[in-house]
Amino acid sequence: MTSVTIRIQEADFDIAREIALLADGRTDIGAIVSFSGICRGSDGDGVSALTLEHYPDMAEAEIRRHVDEAIARWPLYGVTVIHRVGRLTPGQNIVLVLTASAHRQAAFEAAEFLMDYLKTSAPFWKQEENASGSNWVEAQAHDDAAAARWTKS
Repeated sequence: MTSVTIRIQEADFDIAREIALLADGRTDIGAIVSFSGICRGSDGDGVSALTLEHYPDMAEAEIRRHVDEAIARWPLYGVTVIHRVGRLTPGQNIVLVLTASAHRQAAFEAAEFLMDYLKTSAPFWKQEENASGSNWVEAQAHDDAAAARWTKS
């Protein structure tokens, strides 16, 4: 049975605690891959804050749909996706993806698949603040190219 946790929240999360919860009592898990995204601020653009907005029901349903696709593609025993919303400052956690499987390759590929989806297609909107004001973050071509490799032909 695959354990699935999906949360969209303003509060921070504890990565070690989430890994421990996913692994608790499981002897069939041989690998847990984690990806944590952190608000960056020193990329030459002087970002002082990032505000993330979403439509709650739509965002959760879309993330669940992609988690289900990952479970169908890879032999996963557990998946955790936590995405923060609200105003975040540099150094704060934004997103956590955990994938658990018997073997590392499935866990790595599934985590990468989920992050590519979250980066390109998840219904979140990002607004950056800097010294000159604020602007909405546009999609990046390199992120779209990374996500395109998962498209079934």
